[in-house]
Amino acid sequence: QVQLVESGGGLVQAGGSLRLSCAASGSIFSINSMGWYRQAPGQQRELVATIISDGRTDYIDSVKGRFTISRDNAKNTVSLQINSLKPEDTAVYYCNARITTRSSPLRSSDYWGQGTQVTVSS
Repeated sequence: QVQLVESGGGLVQAGGSLRLSCAASGSIFSINSMGWYRQAPGQQRELVATIISDGRTDYIDSVKGRFTISRDNAKNTVSLQINSLKPEDTAVYYCNARITTRSSPLRSSDYWGQGTQVTVSS
């Protein structure tokens, strides 16, 4: 069993900053990619940023230069530093990880956190 637990959302004024964190726990053999998605009301969930095990990152254009994703492989955590927040960043943010669990045979699956609300006021 694997769990992803997020923290760090909240209400912030435009131009402010937040740091989201996500910790994976359970029967983990390895974690390949980790990422953050977001879903605004009435919209589809979209991928915001990803980081793979060697540290390479990727971002959607609308957050480049404002968002920074990082991970701690020893602690199985991923974080998202969000700066210069805009009202359009308002959404529920979800942590995602592609995890290989300790099983025989080894098995890889996608896991999701419960989501954390980020609200940006203008």
